[in-house]
Amino acid sequence: MRDHVVKHSFPLSRVYEYPASLPPPPIPTLEAQWALFLDVDGTLLEFAPTPDAVIVPEGLVDLLTRLRTRLNGALALVSGRRIEALDQLLAPLQLPAAGLHGLERRDALGHEYRAPIDTAALDAMRAAAYRLAETLPSVLLEDKHFSIAFHFRAAKLQQPALRSGVEAIARQTGFSLQAGVDVYELKPPGTNKGGALAAFMRDSGFKGRLPIYIGDDLTDEHALAAAQQFAGMGIHVGSLMPSAAHFGLPGPGAVLHWLRRWEEQLS
Repeated sequence: MRDHVVKHSFPLSRVYEYPASLPPPPIPTLEAQWALFLDVDGTLLEFAPTPDAVIVPEGLVDLLTRLRTRLNGALALVSGRRIEALDQLLAPLQLPAAGLHGLERRDALGHEYRAPIDTAALDAMRAAAYRLAETLPSVLLEDKHFSIAFHFRAAKLQQPALRSGVEAIARQTGFSLQAGVDVYELKPPGTNKGGALAAFMRDSGFKGRLPIYIGDDLTDEHALAAAQQFAGMGIHVGSLMPSAAHFGLPGPGAVLHWLRRWEEQLS
């Protein structure tokens, strides 16, 4: 995947014009100790036609590095991508991270965790997913090994057939169906981004802090709610749906601008 990562030069302060669905978040106070949790696609990065074609803004890695320092290490990524893919996107930076919607996690000390997986059910799910993909050639199958994502951004007319197919696979294999923006994902049951955030909040370096979670998709809703249950702040990105979050930003450009303003205040 590394060969597909694109570094692009445009200002981190670029703000997109479509409206957020919620009031804008305040800049966090200096008096409190915060922990920051960030979704990646649709939050830090604009969506692209394929996951490998995303553009990493020039300066993003430096901004995240500075924020990690200002927060004494209490910054983590929470993504649907695998952790190794996140490392490739943001190289050389390696942050605490949860991948595959919480199925895998790396803490601040570099210890790695993965939820138990029924390998027979996984094999059955993957085989059925590939058979389904053969019947829907315009749908993009993304194989994350422990989960399968079907992207239909360029195949909206095939969405009903795809939905029916993935629901059938979920029933047959016991895997969970996770819907997102122009994507359906089959993943092992029992994990979500809210559980990943809660696990981080038990770790040294995060414990006792107030979490801020920023995410854009249905997959982020558990984590947005969890951040607020820990007396923190949930920030929903975009205007596509109702959200558990109390605050909103219109898009990745606005997220990066807000993060830069906060980092400047922390310095």
